[in-house]
Amino acid sequence: MPTRHDRDAGGDPAVLAAKASLREQVWAAMAVPGVRRFPAPDGRIPNFVGAEAAAGQLAGTEAWTSAQTLKANPDSPQLPVRRQALEGGKTVFMAVPRLADPHPFFRLDPDHLADPPRTAASIAGASRSAQRVAVEDLDPVQLVVTGCVAVGRDGARLGKGGGFSDLELALAAAAGLVDERTLVATTVHPVQVVDPGAIPTTRHDIHVDLIATPDGVVTCPRRRGHRLPALDWDELTEDKIAAIPLLARLARARGR
Repeated sequence: MPTRHDRDAGGDPAVLAAKASLREQVWAAMAVPGVRRFPAPDGRIPNFVGAEAAAGQLAGTEAWTSAQTLKANPDSPQLPVRRQALEGGKTVFMAVPRLADPHPFFRLDPDHLADPPRTAASIAGASRSAQRVAVEDLDPVQLVVTGCVAVGRDGARLGKGGGFSDLELALAAAAGLVDERTLVATTVHPVQVVDPGAIPTTRHDIHVDLIATPDGVVTCPRRRGHRLPALDWDELTEDKIAAIPLLARLARARGR
């Protein structure tokens, strides 16, 4: 049974329960032949048939063409996105899984790879080809690519429950590496796209601007007063802080 990443999540219990229920629905819908791809979707950002085509759709957008530096998640369904970026000469910052390192990001420089982009874009390949860097050593990024369990046409995002993507973007925003103009994109299977309002959101959740599926790209409207996620210490449990070295260091600096 895969580890449940929402076990140490904080926040409104009703919102957490609604999100958990929707995750179960999407994982069940994806666990069928013709949709699923190894590894099994349950408990994960689900890999899917057509991930390469979805990456190709994203690569056809102006947001992709104009970006020279990306921040991307390390999950399997976005491997084609990371590979495509490196093959196109883009620098990719990829989070170390679960941010479980004092230097929680890989810097993948397409001009300095030990392996070909196809290999270097994987987690194992990044361990050989990339430099591990701290948040303060990241470069400004023009496009953020995130994985989803589900995503709404209104831009609401549902992750696997660990809150890592929200934390990564909040930390990057605090360091001045992204701002309100930075676009956020995802690649998903069509069954992961849900109606507006289906995903409950809180103030620290990521808003997705572009949803790329194998069939095309959906542009999501931004609400008036759009803001990037910020660290909400009241919703970070002690277990979550202890599990992430960077958060533990920031908590000590705050006297927690």
